[in-house]
Amino acid sequence: MGADAVVIGAGVIGSSIALELARSGRRVVVVDRAGGIGHGSTSASSAVIRYSFSTLAGVVASWEAHFAWVDWRAHLGHDVGPLARFERCGLVMVDAPAAPRSSWLPLFDAVGVPYEAWDAAEFERRLPGLDHGRYWPPKRLDDDAFWVDAADTLGAVFTPDAGFVTDPQLAAQNLAAAAMREGARFRLRSTVTAVDSTGGRVRAVELADGTRLFADTVVNAAGPWSGRINEIAGVGGDFTIGVRPLRQEVAYTPSAPGWDGPIVADLDLGTYFRRDLRGGLLIGGTEPECDPLQWLDDPDDAAMNPTKPLFEAHVTRAARRLPGLGVPEQPRGIVGVYDVADDWNPIYDRTELPGFYVAIGTSGNQFKNAPLVGQLMTTLIDAVESGADPATVDHPTPHTNIPLPLAAFSRNRPRNPNSNTVFG
Repeated sequence: MGADAVVIGAGVIGSSIALELARSGRRVVVVDRAGGIGHGSTSASSAVIRYSFSTLAGVVASWEAHFAWVDWRAHLGHDVGPLARFERCGLVMVDAPAAPRSSWLPLFDAVGVPYEAWDAAEFERRLPGLDHGRYWPPKRLDDDAFWVDAADTLGAVFTPDAGFVTDPQLAAQNLAAAAMREGARFRLRSTVTAVDSTGGRVRAVELADGTRLFADTVVNAAGPWSGRINEIAGVGGDFTIGVRPLRQEVAYTPSAPGWDGPIVADLDLGTYFRRDLRGGLLIGGTEPECDPLQWLDDPDDAAMNPTKPLFEAHVTRAARRLPGLGVPEQPRGIVGVYDVADDWNPIYDRTELPGFYVAIGTSGNQFKNAPLVGQLMTTLIDAVESGADPATVDHPTPHTNIPLPLAAFSRNRPRNPNSNTVFG
């Protein structure tokens, strides 16, 4: 079976790449080990659309992608049935030393992201339903210091255009449906077992059922399984940034009475929360130093049921910021496995094997950029296949008019010292 390009992974990233490669005139086949589109880490995403990153490239990418979410139907370019919806509710980034506003507000100014900088008094006036105390640093619940009253108050930055996508899995399915309208084919329940690189270039992908998909371009967008795919292809030896699977939990609980506010990103307490359309809250963590991270050798080893200790930690921290929020006895929520790069910034690049490309390290903070990623990867592949060095190539950004350097997402980049959490 022949194609111009094989995309490994049918999540929101892989489906976006498939759409844009098909739009470029390529014959595209997407393979995924799961039984449905968006059934991997995409389905566990909180689908927050925000713009606060520690690099200019991160802010440019997220703001550029924002315009696709705002007019999702136009981005898809096809009538694909029910659509995922962007819910604009705003986001409050609580002040914290881990991400001081002085380090990223200048990036907002450069890109043109609207925001409001609130001091402590304005924070309290605008969102009186919150506790405005400073609790830094985040602490474990079994640390007596967690329960000490705040001695000071803090401010926040509000981005009114932020929000969330109502159904992340449906968003991936929308992209896949649009890709199919452009001629892309999807093969589900298909596990990659080998990559043929005869002659020093990608020639084919082999599947567990014996099928050989012949293509001279392969894109690894396999999420938590991306490291395994790289091993199969024999690539990664020259990477300066590694990727690892990480088990993550997001708690779900009824909201506090009367709370209908924006998303709250709270590195001061080590939590974030957003409402959903059913009257509940999704609550996750921000990887504070006091919490051990659940790195996995094999993503298939992840226990997929929420655990009481993590549920209580997430919800209790959120309840510290949102008085009146109860902590239910029974844990509820979503468990997923993230594909995390060493500096929480993605890798969009070629590899040492000609024709083999990666869109990896994306879990946790790249859902919001998915519409852009497909376009960026097409720019990358076109440039490399024409003989260009991707380190010299910029991806065009029609809304921000700030060229997006592909070098910012290189596999060989220096590690970003300012990014130690999912906020990138």
